[in-house]
Amino acid sequence: MTEWDARWNAVRRGLLLAVLLLAAAVLGWRAVYLQWVEQDFLQSQGDARHLRVMDLAANRGVIMDRNGEPVAISTPVDSVWVNPQVYLVNEGDTKVVQLAQVLKLKVNELQQRIESRAGREFVYLKRHVSPALADKVMRLSVPGVALQREYRRYYPMAEVMGHVVGFTDVDDLGQEGIELAFNDRLHGVKGAKRVLKNNMGEVVESVESISAPQPGENIVLSIDKRLQYLAYRELKMAVKTNRARSASAVILDVQTGEVLAMVNQPTFNPNNRASFESANYRNRAVTDVFEPGSTMKSFTVAAALELSKIKPTTVIETSPGYMRIGNNTIRDAINYGDMDITRVLQKSSNIGATKIALSMTAEEMWKSLDKFGFGLSTGSRFPGEADGRIGDYWRWNQVQQASRAYGYGLQVTALQLARAYSVLANNGLLKPISFLKLDQAPEGEQVISALVAEQVRKMLESVVSTDGTGKQAMVDGYRIAGKTGTVHKSGRGGYSEDSYVAVFAGIAPASKPRLAMVVVVHDPQLGDYHGGQVAAPVFAKVMNGALRLMNVPPDDMQAIKQRQAANEAYMLRVAGGAK
Repeated sequence: MTEWDARWNAVRRGLLLAVLLLAAAVLGWRAVYLQWVEQDFLQSQGDARHLRVMDLAANRGVIMDRNGEPVAISTPVDSVWVNPQVYLVNEGDTKVVQLAQVLKLKVNELQQRIESRAGREFVYLKRHVSPALADKVMRLSVPGVALQREYRRYYPMAEVMGHVVGFTDVDDLGQEGIELAFNDRLHGVKGAKRVLKNNMGEVVESVESISAPQPGENIVLSIDKRLQYLAYRELKMAVKTNRARSASAVILDVQTGEVLAMVNQPTFNPNNRASFESANYRNRAVTDVFEPGSTMKSFTVAAALELSKIKPTTVIETSPGYMRIGNNTIRDAINYGDMDITRVLQKSSNIGATKIALSMTAEEMWKSLDKFGFGLSTGSRFPGEADGRIGDYWRWNQVQQASRAYGYGLQVTALQLARAYSVLANNGLLKPISFLKLDQAPEGEQVISALVAEQVRKMLESVVSTDGTGKQAMVDGYRIAGKTGTVHKSGRGGYSEDSYVAVFAGIAPASKPRLAMVVVVHDPQLGDYHGGQVAAPVFAKVMNGALRLMNVPPDDMQAIKQRQAANEAYMLRVAGGAK
């Protein structure tokens, strides 16, 4: 090797060493720059790609009946979602057919849903799936597809409580009934946590808790689910037996104004969203109005007694069984002749009620109906509650005033009518309606005297007797006060001749009232259509069970003694025959 070669080799080694040192210096500087100067920027970029804030679902409050039995609870479920960015980049569409089959969706619709939201990181594919379906989805291992824990509402009593409790939507927000009325209290507050996700969108690690979920408030209803089921069963049977279009029933605690039961037919199952129809899930007892017919005669009599226009002994002449007011004729079923006030109610005389009504001015009668709560909200806070209508008294002529005396020309809800009868039951006290269990009874407003309320109750007992129109409402061992009503339904062309509403409103036990109940049956098509034959038997069956379930002591001692005597006589006959 020449001297030149040796020098050249030395130069090359120097250059190579210099390049290596320079490269090392550059790399070292870059490392220092990234670690110190750009640390915050790079950390934020890394977090943006892998750290995510996840919502934590909050449990909705439990709804319970007055005895603490749950009637609406939330159960944990999974929902299937996808990150379109991960799904599309990692060829998730290779399994789209399998995924669509498992989720029971159309392949084209599923793929289009994902592709049209390509810029998003979270898209629901199917909400509230069963555990088995969730497991099948995860076994497919589709890139970007994952599960999210949520809650779904479950209603243990299904259609029995459907109209009262209502239901929630897929986002757990109240849509009808108590779920809607008290949504702010029932709905919880979501929590949040920060998690680390991998490139497939899967959660690798929980980093920190940001806020804990706050569960919703539990609510205790005034409803007694035992009475609710009893009323539901009997009302459903009545609709079937009479081939009726619809029906409602309401039971109130007259001492507190609490709703103990409220049922309607047809009903719906809030657990089966696919079966929802607006015509079925509205609470007819609160939202639908009807003309109450002869059940209003109780309040006509009460108003006249309160104003001293009549006395219980007042005799009213109803011969010859009809009377004319202007161009209108008002008729009774037969010519009852002279009748005292008790008999007017017992036989449900339209002429008697008319003459009593016309003994008052229109304003006096209107004020009395207003005091009983007609034409006004009950204050129940139930969504969609109708106010009803009694009209403006200064617009009434004599015919209109008379028609209101026997329940035509005004509109009420089943709940309003039950509340009005609770006034008669509770010695003239009008109390606000409550769907929530109360710790103590509200004071209420004295709208008629206790004496008048007692007098009317005693008269109404004659209606529920062997001589009255409501004899089928009798309950063994208990004194019952009540009134029947049979109403021609109105339409565009006036009142129908073959379409009716059958009504019964009653109080039990009459000596010391505890419950008021109203039964309304629309369009009975089979057999009889009168309130005494269609609605009264429902009252009797439900009230018979309700009084015993609530341990209300019998008060019809005469009937009990007669039954005991009959039983003893029967046993003696049997014993004599055995000898």
